[in-house]
Amino acid sequence: MNDQHGYRLILPFDELSSSVHEAGTVDETVEAVATFALQALGATSAAILLGKHPERLQIATSTDAAIARIAETCDTCGPIQTAFDASTAVTVADLTTETAWPDCEPLAAAGAESGLRSLLAVRLLIGTRPAGVVLAGHPESGMFGEDEISIAYIVARHASIAVTRARHEETLVEAVDARKLVGQAMGILMERYNLDADRAFDVLARYSQHTNTKLRTVALGLIETRTLPGIVLDQPQAASVTVNDHDGQRTASTAVCSTVET
Repeated sequence: MNDQHGYRLILPFDELSSSVHEAGTVDETVEAVATFALQALGATSAAILLGKHPERLQIATSTDAAIARIAETCDTCGPIQTAFDASTAVTVADLTTETAWPDCEPLAAAGAESGLRSLLAVRLLIGTRPAGVVLAGHPESGMFGEDEISIAYIVARHASIAVTRARHEETLVEAVDARKLVGQAMGILMERYNLDADRAFDVLARYSQHTNTKLRTVALGLIETRTLPGIVLDQPQAASVTVNDHDGQRTASTAVCSTVET
């Protein structure tokens, strides 16, 4: 990398460290990476694809329709899949004339339709496992050389760390949120049916299992509607609760926590 190019990137990489690692969610993180890639790589288009398998990559963000067209059309073949499976970056000098992937028929057409010629793809890692691809494009041919490849590795490394952190934080937030929702739903059952905490939780847990619905979703539904589908929660006591089963309706004379059984 020449000195002038390296000097030009000192400030932008400082901005990358701030914008990417301060992003609060995965969506915000990948958007920050894509935006930075435009400047750092001298690209006109950028996209981030995420997924555990090359055949199941999804576009997490894209800066424009041109790069989205490439990502959607060639996500299971050509340079994107090669980059996902490789430890080295993949570059294409001209999408319309590239012959390295003869089995990827949509590649040339996607290049012509999108107006992009040059393409650079480098994979993201979560730990040691491939988890996505950083994709950059340019309408002129031969725009991505060794300098850009070196920079792409740095961008991908920052992105990998930031996405891992954002996913972890989102999981923690969801866990805390779910705990609060379940607590509120338990409170509704405890007050209405004079249940203790253990039995109220058992109602939610067994209903969740019975309907194959996440416990958080069950709790949220109860809070918002004051009902659970199939159970009428307007009885003053737990001794009489109507349950819908496959044979119609029946009235349970047992505690609420057993009414989800059919």
